[in-house]
Amino acid sequence: MLVSISIVRYPKRYIPFAFLAMAVHRLPLFLTKGCSFWKLLGCGKNGTFDVNPDYQQWGLLAVWDSPQDYDNFKQNSFIQKWWNFFCEEQSAILLEPTTAHGKWSGKQPFGNPKTKTLEGKIAVITRATIRPNKLKNFWKNVSPVASIMGNAKGFITSVGIGEAPFFMQATFSIWESQEDVIQFAYKDAEHAKVIKLTRDENWYSEELFARFKIISSEGSLFSMVN
Repeated sequence: MLVSISIVRYPKRYIPFAFLAMAVHRLPLFLTKGCSFWKLLGCGKNGTFDVNPDYQQWGLLAVWDSPQDYDNFKQNSFIQKWWNFFCEEQSAILLEPTTAHGKWSGKQPFGNPKTKTLEGKIAVITRATIRPNKLKNFWKNVSPVASIMGNAKGFITSVGIGEAPFFMQATFSIWESQEDVIQFAYKDAEHAKVIKLTRDENWYSEELFARFKIISSEGSLFSMVN
């Protein structure tokens, strides 16, 4: 299994084509061989869960049966040709799932890997569907958590991604080590307090947390990974 996250940036004059792509690209993705799961994504402005979208930056997360399936997509797909024509910048990162729990649209897209120890840089996806009656409390706590993460030991970068504004949100982040992720996720007092709130107040109707080994990356957005 190979997971790809592609982030593309459109010039301002082509923003209408970015919105159009969210509809047009569904059919070719549905027909793409070797792709078991995909999500077309918008991006937030500040690198994490964000109520303010960046209308120039958009993403695609896909799960591939093999590296050859991804390579074929990169070389021959309608979507790649669309990006080449309309976008001013493209970045991509390839990942191998090491641990995952929870669901995304009722599925376990990354399987059930259980690699306990991982050396070197690590990538993380934190994803949730927020209950409509919990949106106010969720967004009230986003900025403090984003600030904590940005200043956490070992934090490298993050991208806010989501399927729908306000209630389907995710953060893709990259860290120096697995130990740094554990320290932030479970031992930082402020972050732990917010995590407790999510449980006590039942914010999410669905959530997923996954860690990944980084295989390779390209483009300026992920240049610090290499």
